Amino acid sequence: MLVTVAAAMSLAACSGQSRDTGTQIAAKVNREEISVHQVNYFLQRQGAVAPDELEAASRQTLEALVDQEVAVQAALEQKLDRDPAVVQSLEAARRELLARAYAERLTQSVSPPTPQEVKQYYDSKPALFTRRRLYTLVDTAIDATPEQQKPIAAQMPTTRGTADVALVLRQAGLRYGSRRTTIGAEALPMHAVDAMAALSEGQSLLVGGPRDAHIYTVIETRPAPLNLEEARRAIENYLTAERRRTALEQQIKALRSNARIEYRGRFAQPASAPGTPAAAAASSTPSDSPPPATRLRSTNARGR
Repeated sequence: MLVTVAAAMSLAACSGQSRDTGTQIAAKVNREEISVHQVNYFLQRQGAVAPDELEAASRQTLEALVDQEVAVQAALEQKLDRDPAVVQSLEAARRELLARAYAERLTQSVSPPTPQEVKQYYDSKPALFTRRRLYTLVDTAIDATPEQQKPIAAQMPTTRGTADVALVLRQAGLRYGSRRTTIGAEALPMHAVDAMAALSEGQSLLVGGPRDAHIYTVIETRPAPLNLEEARRAIENYLTAERRRTALEQQIKALRSNARIEYRGRFAQPASAPGTPAAAAASSTPSDSPPPATRLRSTNARGR
C-alpha cells in the first residue's frame, strides 16, 4: 500500500531523533547545512513512495541535494550570483513563482460544480460522451500561416485519403510531416470535436493555429461511448479548471484597471491589449481542450 511521503518522512524523522539526539540536519556540506525539511520537501514533489522504498528514496534525494549544494557553493565562489544573466534569471523565476502563488491562492476559493452542472455539461457534449468515437487517423502537421491555411482548408472537403492531402500540400509548397495514431474525441481541440464527428472514413479536416496547423484524415472510427459516471470526475475537473481560469482572468482584469500602466519606447502604442500569462498558468486545462474523459492507449506510427 502506498503512503504519502509527508506522513512517512514524519515517522522517519521522529525515529531519527531518538538515534541522533533530535537533530534536524540531514547533512553538512562545508559550512552549509541540508535539513530534513529540505529532504521532505523534495520527496513530496515526487509523489507517493512505498514504505519499503522510503529509505532508498530519502537517501537518493539527499545525495541529489548534496550535489546541488556543492555546485551552488562553487557558483557563489565564482560570484555567478552577480552575473547579469543569472540575476535576470533569478528575478524572472521569483516573479513567476509569486504570480503562480497568487493565482493558486486566489482560485482555491472557487466552488466545485454541482451534480446538475456536471449533468448539463455531459448532455451538451454528445460527441464527447454519448456518441463518443475512437478515431484511427493520420495526423499531418503543416508549417503554414493562417493566410496559407485558408486555401488548404477550403480544399479538404474534396480530398479522399492521405494521398490527396499530400498532393494538395505539395502543390502549395508547404512543409509537412505525418503520423498515424488512435485517439478519442477528447484528445481533439474542442472546436474540432463536432466537425470530426461528422466525417466519414477517408475525409479530412484542417485544424488551424497561429503558426501551424494539423490535418486529420480519418482512417477508421468506432463507437466508444462513456456514461455519466465514467465521465463525471473528468467533467468536474474540467469545469473547476474553467472556473478558476475565468476567476483569475477577471481578477487580473480588475487589477490592471486599477494599476497605472505606461507603455514606452517601441511599446508606446500597443496594437492590442496583452494577454494574462498568470491566468494561463493557473489553468490546468486549456479552454480549447475538452475534458480528458478517459485515458486511452494511443498507437503511433510514422507516416510519410
